[in-house]
Amino acid sequence: MLSSVTRVALRSSPSRLASIRFYSEGATGAPRPGGEKSADSFTKREKAQEDLYVRQLEAQKLKALRDALKKQREHLDDIEAHLDELDKK
Repeated sequence: MLSSVTRVALRSSPSRLASIRFYSEGATGAPRPGGEKSADSFTKREKAQEDLYVRQLEAQKLKALRDALKKQREHLDDIEAHLDELDKK
């Protein structure tokens, strides 16, 4: 891959070389060197938004589990009441 890029770069005009260079260098999405210490305000805001999204998603899942548990308890109470009625007869 690199050799084909190099061959294209060698045959290209100077303006095309600049565009190849521009696109090949820059933000790759990789973590920045230095970790959290080198984080700027954009990085901190992005992390805060991701953390908020995860917390909201976990809260939704927890609510769904609590609702399911409540429904299951009600079902068990109904079964116990029905069994109590059968025992009394």
